Amino acid sequence: MPYTVKIDAFEGPLDLLLHLIHRLEIDIYDIPVAEITEQYLLYIQTMQELQLDIASEYLVMAATLLQIKSKMLLPKQDIEMDEESEIEMGEDPREELVRRLIEYRRYKEAASELKQMEQERNLIFTKPPSDLSDFTDDPSQVKLDLDVNLYDMLGAFQKLLRRKRLQKPLPTKIAKQEITIDQAIETVLTTLKMKGRTSFFELFPYRDKEQIVITFLAILELMMRREIIVEQERNFADIFVMERK
Repeated sequence: MPYTVKIDAFEGPLDLLLHLIHRLEIDIYDIPVAEITEQYLLYIQTMQELQLDIASEYLVMAATLLQIKSKMLLPKQDIEMDEESEIEMGEDPREELVRRLIEYRRYKEAASELKQMEQERNLIFTKPPSDLSDFTDDPSQVKLDLDVNLYDMLGAFQKLLRRKRLQKPLPTKIAKQEITIDQAIETVLTTLKMKGRTSFFELFPYRDKEQIVITFLAILELMMRREIIVEQERNFADIFVMERK
């Protein structure tokens, strides 16, 4: 019966070296080159026996490890040298490899953290923002203002006319006091400043139809200018007017 052997997949020779350092519990700053090279070559040999394609970078790293191992085995010559030569000969052949491993480990840890953040973000589901203006408690918002539209105002005006029984022609007067819309606006604003929140019908203390019509037009003008707030708590309820502050 054929069987399948699965080995750890590595992203490159540096990843394989980090795996060996972690498994063998080796200090990355003091790598035993002979031991790590032996283990690395065993992995390469295993890949070859399993007929796995080995990238050239793995072979380059193997050659690098053998080169470092050879330098570590060379005897130190006890001869007099100048200061510059001493510094050059005193360099650790593992230094460049350690630097690359530390840098690679730093990027690998950062990639792992970013991957974890991505997974956590995938668990968050969002939706487009909702209009919450209907739930505001601020009386200055336009919610109440928009609930009372022009048709509501016309219905209230018809109700006002029925209350005053102005559908029938009134006796003709020879002399009458004319009022302009600007004057009616000032009168409405003065009344609201004195009384505050006022019923719509209390703004019409007149019996003259022309004054009632002009006052109604003045209220519509103030609504358009957004100088007053007109509110109605529910359908068919009384309409109240207040000055916008």
